[in-house]
Amino acid sequence: MAKLIVFNQVSMDGYFTDAHNDMSWAHKSDPEWDAFTAENAKGGGVLLFGRVTYEMMLSFWPTPTARQLAPVVADAMNKLPKIVFSRSLKEATWSNTTLVKEDPVDAVRAMKKRSERNLVLMGSGSIVSQLARADLIDEYEIVVNPVILGSGRTMFEGVDRRMPLKLTGIRRFTNGNVVLWYVRE
Repeated sequence: MAKLIVFNQVSMDGYFTDAHNDMSWAHKSDPEWDAFTAENAKGGGVLLFGRVTYEMMLSFWPTPTARQLAPVVADAMNKLPKIVFSRSLKEATWSNTTLVKEDPVDAVRAMKKRSERNLVLMGSGSIVSQLARADLIDEYEIVVNPVILGSGRTMFEGVDRRMPLKLTGIRRFTNGNVVLWYVRE
C-alpha cells in the first residue's frame, strides 16, 4: 500500500500562503537547497495537487525558464504522473496529469490501496486539511522558512482535533530553511 506524503513550505508563524495567496517568500534558492530539491524530485511517486497549486505549478515547470533554472526538478515535475483534484477545471493539460473531480478523500483512499508508488501532495492546503481529518496522511515533510507573515492560510484549517505526530528527522540549510519530517504517532 502506498504512503501519502505531504511536502509543504510554511512561514515561522505557520502559514503556507500569505493573506494574498502569495508564496514567493518560499522560494529561496542557493546551491545546497537546490541540490536538496533536485534529489527530492528524483524520489518519484505520484504528485497530487488541488486546482490552485496545479495551476501555479503548470505556469512554471513546463517552461524553458524552469528547465534553465532547475533542470533536474523540471524534468521530474514534467515526467512524473500527476493528479489534480478540481470540480471546476474542464481539463488537465500538463503532461501525465489526470483530472479527478470526485471527493479527494475517497479518491486518495482508493489510490493508496492500489498504487505501488507513494503519493506526494504539494501545496493544496484545503486538500491537506481534508486528508488530515480523514487520517490519510502518513508523513509530513515540512519546510519552515525564516519569515513571519503575520497572516495567511494554514494548511490545517478545519482540523478540529489534536493529531499527535512523531518527529523522525531534521535538516538545516544555509538559506535558513529547516526541513522537519513527521509521521503520525
